[in-house]
Amino acid sequence: MRTQLWLLLVIVLGGAGALGAEYLLVKWYPRHQQKVADEVLTLLPYRNDNLGVEMQVAAGIYGRVEGFPGGVKIYRSKFWSVGPSLTITSQPNPDNAAEFSPQILAKWESQGAIDEIPRYHFERTKINNRDAVLVSRLGNRTMLLTAHVISPERVVEADCSPGLADEDLYMRACQRSVQTMTVAGPESTPPAQPQPIDIKPLHRATR
Repeated sequence: MRTQLWLLLVIVLGGAGALGAEYLLVKWYPRHQQKVADEVLTLLPYRNDNLGVEMQVAAGIYGRVEGFPGGVKIYRSKFWSVGPSLTITSQPNPDNAAEFSPQILAKWESQGAIDEIPRYHFERTKINNRDAVLVSRLGNRTMLLTAHVISPERVVEADCSPGLADEDLYMRACQRSVQTMTVAGPESTPPAQPQPIDIKPLHRATR
């Protein structure tokens, strides 16, 4: 009789444990993951007039702010680990060009193959109507996203890394942050397009 009671107790406890585990896996854990992701990806305003930059920084990255000559580092420290970080530098644009030169674009595009950089990806894009380049790559065991943005007044570089945190989630945080960047300076006017020339056929004089 005692053995049967113990067996019944084991079955009941085992069933309750299985139901609890199923609830955690099916109901609670996905909602918990989504809540964490939402908190990490929430955008917070950041502005630095010295660098000529205004942007929204993901809350999962926005922690301490440390300035240095020509730049600033925004990061979250992790106990016994490397946390996510965003480093922004700015320098004058002596050529007053509104777009990156073909030479520097070719260098960035081919650097991954030339230097055999793992998981290298080059993308030319626009960020708030500024010519921009996004480069992602693997280095020192962590991914790094670099955004180059140019205005006629300055050139800004933003290096964002998830550190040793969740790579997929924090790379999304990096992407969302750099895509909000507004760089000070006059409006970048597109280069003038060549106008078509209307060539009229020559008519031979009639005799």
